[in-house]
Amino acid sequence: MQERITANHLLRLIAAGTPLLYLATDNEARTESMITRSMERSLKSISMPQTWSCTNGFANVEGTIDPLAGLRWALSQDYRGVFIFKDLHWFWHDSPFLQRTLTDFVSQRQSHQKTLIFLGPATSMPEMLQRHVQTFEHPLPDRVELRSYLENRCQRDSLLQQLATNEDDFNHLITAAQGLDYGNIDSALRLCRTNKNASINDLTDSLFLDKKQLLRKSGIMEFVNASPASAQVGGMENLKQWLEKREKVFGCNDLAEGRNLPKGVLIMGISGCGKSLFVKAIAARWRLPLIRMDMATIYEGTYGSPESSLRQACRTAEALSPCVLWIDEIEAGISNQGFKSDGGSASRVLGYFLTWMQEKQHPVFVAATANAIEMLPAEILRKGRFDEIFYVALPAVQEREDIFRIHLEKYGHPLDFFSLSMLAHSAKGFSGAEIEQAVASASFEAMAMERPIKQQDIMEAIGRTVPLSVTMAEQIKKIEAWAFKRAVPANQKP
Repeated sequence: MQERITANHLLRLIAAGTPLLYLATDNEARTESMITRSMERSLKSISMPQTWSCTNGFANVEGTIDPLAGLRWALSQDYRGVFIFKDLHWFWHDSPFLQRTLTDFVSQRQSHQKTLIFLGPATSMPEMLQRHVQTFEHPLPDRVELRSYLENRCQRDSLLQQLATNEDDFNHLITAAQGLDYGNIDSALRLCRTNKNASINDLTDSLFLDKKQLLRKSGIMEFVNASPASAQVGGMENLKQWLEKREKVFGCNDLAEGRNLPKGVLIMGISGCGKSLFVKAIAARWRLPLIRMDMATIYEGTYGSPESSLRQACRTAEALSPCVLWIDEIEAGISNQGFKSDGGSASRVLGYFLTWMQEKQHPVFVAATANAIEMLPAEILRKGRFDEIFYVALPAVQEREDIFRIHLEKYGHPLDFFSLSMLAHSAKGFSGAEIEQAVASASFEAMAMERPIKQQDIMEAIGRTVPLSVTMAEQIKKIEAWAFKRAVPANQKP
């Protein structure tokens, strides 16, 4: 993983006369501006940067469009300065002349030390230059940079002053902008200007739409809408109490801004019992963006090797922090069987993921779900990776009542006409998903007959359903036996 560079670190490198620097960036203009502003403030004794590109060469310097000519011109200047090369990474792989010129520059530097800074995307370095060039990553702006940018922008933008009228709106805007660049904020503001009645919600919705598009383009991750309705989950009292304790100690506002955010939880259990739904509930309760990572897509190799895809996914989650990173069916990507079939790739993926989980400095809450937790390596399950491992069992009677209540209200059916206790006892062994389907099926039948839904409709739908607890009884017993002493029950004990 490349080290991230800050303005102060960059200034120290330039002041020390570091000859060659490569800054991996997705926004050349912002990185170039950071170099220039930093030097103007603190390194006035060194000549201001001059920039080279393959289309213009150095400004007002004839004959420097050719990469080798531009490089030789920069090295021939007899003053201490900084020279920024935007496109040299396109040429140096196939040019021994460029590689030799840079190598000689490093080994035969004169007393007036120059610093050459190369800008470009994350790229491989020619082997000859790897030990001479210091490589860093200039990441997307963090909360501090976004706050500074928006505060400065607010002083000269009347629309932004109208939209962000208080500190809560300002913090909400910063959270919405995390993981994006300044250009995305400018684009969202221009879009708001076309709406006479624009509000802060319109601005944040536009920023969230940009995030969705960026994640969709990556192919590895997707932005999941965790609406307030997602916070309605029947049962799982122990898991709810775990969340409430942290909300009581740290406060929802601090958690929403990433302060004291826990590492994460691993939720295992039977399919259809609400593991994925509860992940959405966590994001909704703490007002955090929810990003889903597909482990199967990472291993497909469509978007690069599994290791590089996972690194890109983790970097994206950090850029969007504070957020909830949802790893659905984690055993599909990290499992003991994977080690046996593809030891090299699977081992590297596991090693990187464990290191990232242990050492990540950004507030990313990792919520992983698993159906077959016994397939996961022991390294994932040890204390310190996740704050807690929860087991979600089939809902008990009281929990089934809560689930029926939620879904009947969801479909707009008045509860006075139903006996929730009778429905709950009739649905013994049903999962939450099966209860939802029973209510949906009964609602459809009643609509087809052009009459209100009755209790008997739901009872008949329950009678037609063979629950998973019957068809997969042996597998469920095996899961329950594994979780008995290894995980905390998410459901309240009956």
